[in-house]
Amino acid sequence: MADITIAIGGREFEVACKDGEEHFLHSAAAMLDVEASALNDALGRMPETRMLLMAGLMLADKTASLEDQLKVGTGGGPSVDVSKRIIDLERQIEDVQAELAVARGKLNDSQVAFAEVSKSREDAVEAMLVMVDQVEDVAKKLEKTV
Repeated sequence: MADITIAIGGREFEVACKDGEEHFLHSAAAMLDVEASALNDALGRMPETRMLLMAGLMLADKTASLEDQLKVGTGGGPSVDVSKRIIDLERQIEDVQAELAVARGKLNDSQVAFAEVSKSREDAVEAMLVMVDQVEDVAKKLEKTV
């Protein structure tokens, strides 16, 4: 067991916790300290027991509010069945994956077509160069006969 000191509402407390859980206790104490400090700022010093009770109740209220928000969802509408939402999201993922597969197929087809056009272009340039050579040969023969 570890003994640690935490500060809540400007007061220090010695608390024991299991080894390795010190971080969690410090985090919880920090949340409680925020609430207790707000109480002290608003109402001034109060008895330790009352301060801790009020700070704990404020945290409980925030927790209950967060739980309600999770039940309601982000839209503020009726309760959302989480498993149904997961299924809907999985379907959307499958739809996007199918669209991605189609897009990949089209990209592959485009790459193949581009390669064919490039090959045809290279063949056409090669044929033109052969024709240019032939025209030059004919031009040289004509110069000699003239």
